Amino acid sequence: MHIDSANFFVGLADEMNAHAEHFRVLGDCDMVAALVMRRDSGDFAVRITFEELRCAEAIEVPAGEAHLADFYLDGPYAKWQEMFDDILQHGTASGRLTINSLALLGTDIRLRGDDPMGVDKFSRFNQTLQEYLDGAARIAAAA
Repeated sequence: MHIDSANFFVGLADEMNAHAEHFRVLGDCDMVAALVMRRDSGDFAVRITFEELRCAEAIEVPAGEAHLADFYLDGPYAKWQEMFDDILQHGTASGRLTINSLALLGTDIRLRGDDPMGVDKFSRFNQTLQEYLDGAARIAAAA
């Protein structure tokens, strides 16, 4: 699984949009998140736009533009890969490998943003983001 590609995140968007029932219980979501994966070979960043019960867009952006999102999560590629490996193993992120735990611990993946109201969207909508990321397990199971 190549998690450092726009195609991967577009696939997660397609999975989310095909299964609104997974997200209905979480309520409507209005946020723009960016994920930054730091790699020796050059950083990868993706901007993900959520509107209501769907993912409206997932596109690769320069890592230097991540701050333009409501918030961004920034960390080493290896920690992102560890989270996705956990999702594939358990069907969902578990324990300290949930995006909420990783961001709140702030030791590997850090929550960042220029606007406090934008950063607050992570607190309000992190479960929607987690369900979106957990879609990797559903995609793998279907393959």
